[in-house]
Amino acid sequence: MTQLITADLVELDQNLGNSPEDVIRHLAGRVAANGRASEVEGLFTDAFAREQKTATGVPGGIAIPHCRSAAVTEPTLAMARLSQPVDFGAKDGPADLIFFIAAPAGADQEHLKLLSKLARSLIKKDFTGALRAASSREEIVELVDNALADKPAAATAPETAAATAAPATGGAAAGGPKRLVAVTACPTGIAHTYMAADSLVAAAKEVGVDLQVETQGSSGAKPLDPAVIAAADAVIFAVDVDVRGKERFAGKPVINAPVKRGIDEPAKMVQEALDAANNPHAHRVPHFGAEEQAEQEAAEKGEHIGQKLKKALLTGVSYMIPFVAGGGLLIALGFLLAGFDIALGTKANDILANNSLVNLPDGNLALYLGTVFFKIGALSMGFLVPALAGYIAYAIADRPGIAPGFVAGAVSGFMGAGFLGGIVGGLLAGYIAHLIGTWSVPRWLRGLMPVVIIPLLASIIASGAMFLFLGGPIAAITVGLNTWLSGMSGASAIVLGIILGLMMCFDLGGPVNKVAYAFAVAGLGAGSATNQAPWQIMATVMAAGMVPPLAMALATVLDKKLFSLAERENGKAAWLLGASFISEGAIPFAAADPLRVIPASMVGGAVTGALTMAFGVTSQAPHGGIFVFFAIGNVMMFIVSILAGTVVAALIVVTLKRWAARKAVDTVESVPVTV
Repeated sequence: MTQLITADLVELDQNLGNSPEDVIRHLAGRVAANGRASEVEGLFTDAFAREQKTATGVPGGIAIPHCRSAAVTEPTLAMARLSQPVDFGAKDGPADLIFFIAAPAGADQEHLKLLSKLARSLIKKDFTGALRAASSREEIVELVDNALADKPAAATAPETAAATAAPATGGAAAGGPKRLVAVTACPTGIAHTYMAADSLVAAAKEVGVDLQVETQGSSGAKPLDPAVIAAADAVIFAVDVDVRGKERFAGKPVINAPVKRGIDEPAKMVQEALDAANNPHAHRVPHFGAEEQAEQEAAEKGEHIGQKLKKALLTGVSYMIPFVAGGGLLIALGFLLAGFDIALGTKANDILANNSLVNLPDGNLALYLGTVFFKIGALSMGFLVPALAGYIAYAIADRPGIAPGFVAGAVSGFMGAGFLGGIVGGLLAGYIAHLIGTWSVPRWLRGLMPVVIIPLLASIIASGAMFLFLGGPIAAITVGLNTWLSGMSGASAIVLGIILGLMMCFDLGGPVNKVAYAFAVAGLGAGSATNQAPWQIMATVMAAGMVPPLAMALATVLDKKLFSLAERENGKAAWLLGASFISEGAIPFAAADPLRVIPASMVGGAVTGALTMAFGVTSQAPHGGIFVFFAIGNVMMFIVSILAGTVVAALIVVTLKRWAARKAVDTVESVPVTV
């Protein structure tokens, strides 16, 4: 097994910059310089993306940025002791000890266990004290190697952690609960998962509570014994991802929190769990059946209505997109092979009813295959509104909401209410299913609630309301909207294109971008050969979203001196990201210089949006960029529109960087990697 850390991977008493981004970039460079990563930027991007999900600073002046990355060639640990501490998000202040853990995307279990063991050592004060006192890089390596070589105690094995002590007279109420269980998990599953487990165990031990932890990390997970779970008085979920096997804890009082809180405030979480165990009204892990909907309030506590609606709508859109993507591309292939007239009247149905591979229509194989592709795509698109409504309801009421949501969506389609009706029907079905799930019913009836009672009643109420009261008015609104969109021409279409272009480039994949994209995708199913306005909106949104990364890539070519080495490397990748319609490819540039990059991108996006609308460009595919050219109508003007917006945005950002006052660019060269 290769050595995880060497003296060349250690920095002592250096100033590596003023932000986590600076430090992570430098340490990524050191890893690559030692031949342990194929590229600096790929490793930095993955590590910094992980940092943006959850800050990696922990109490005691420590930070553990970490990631798994395809750029890493062998598991590596780089360490820096900073002369100028940097704020990594810990509550007690900035960090001076930085451990950068870089694991390959397919790291073996033994290496992952060693990296996890190191993370657990960092909560031990004697270990961190020795690191601060070390006088040489070799001494640091020896300390780390010793920490990795020590066999862990049974109570802190990588898979489970437990603490058992005699009942205490203080800390927990006399006669109160003495047994807790917990699950810890973070997105990467290397560091925070195990540090939170050990912190919770130590806090429980101090108050004389038996706590056993299941760590769901990268180095594997050994599930808690069912008997241990059954005997527990409460459960702690310190997680940033879904708990695997959550149904095992059904009915237990629960404390939910991010994994980092398990490191920062373990004593508070333990006490909260003890209090919950004594509280008959405490939130509990849902029974994955009739009671599930009522118990979702525990996870949603603190969210305001706007956040809940946004989450539900985006969930519905995300589940709907595969139907739209597959259906849209198949319809485009059908048109390519069989022509647009295949969608007119009953031509497609007639061909499929009267022909086959051995009885081709007029001997035309392309016509027959095109008809098949078109029909499959049309059937797939038929699920657009039901899937949207079904998964909006699912986001609100979980599994019992799916059937009522799908039915309400189908009713919306039947009544001509379109995606607007699907949204209303999904929200209505979800909240009704959620409400019914809160009913207190006899135990013998609970098993029937999620599979019979909730779907039946919620379907009757939600779909009945659509038929009797809501469907007609929403259908009228939908017809009016479609008529308005279909009638757009000239200035009005261009204005809409400008607005959509500005939205797509405002936050590069954020909420505003997602609203514009969701609007385009949700309306895609209403497009047809005679009503191409929804396809035009989709083309406008996709083209504008391609501009920011392409513009930043072009800008790095026009004037390299204005960009750091890392940004120039980002620019190379941004060509492909932009061509693929991945707006997030411009985020590294926007994060480093938002006041120049974002306005420039918005202007470029507005130009592209206006041109695509003016030229009547259409797209039947919801994603893919230039690679779905066969699904794009007037593809040459699609390309011209993108090029125009790209050039405009690139020239603006270069101009702003040259002549507008700006902060000096930190580069990898400014903090040289010495080996």
